[in-house]
Amino acid sequence: MTTLPKKSPAKQLIDKHQNLTHTENINVISHVQRATDDWHLNTLMLENVAVPFKYKRKKIYKSLQGQRVNITYYPAQEKIAGFEIEVMNIVRIKIA
Repeated sequence: MTTLPKKSPAKQLIDKHQNLTHTENINVISHVQRATDDWHLNTLMLENVAVPFKYKRKKIYKSLQGQRVNITYYPAQEKIAGFEIEVMNIVRIKIA
């Protein structure tokens, strides 16, 4: 009897949801945390990517600036001051 290797959590998410993308070992250039209601909105800018990446947490998280991270995300549109901009919503993030 042979056992198959277990899929990583990121691979399992991508298999379930076709819109998700997974990127590994990417450098965080900027990390900003802002309080909004009961949540803290985190915005990341990544090396060689001109689109902001966003996720929410209940508590303030340590700064990821200068860290390398693995992220699973999907594209979305956000309207700010009447303009549509592209953002990436992070579903899963881990320090590489």
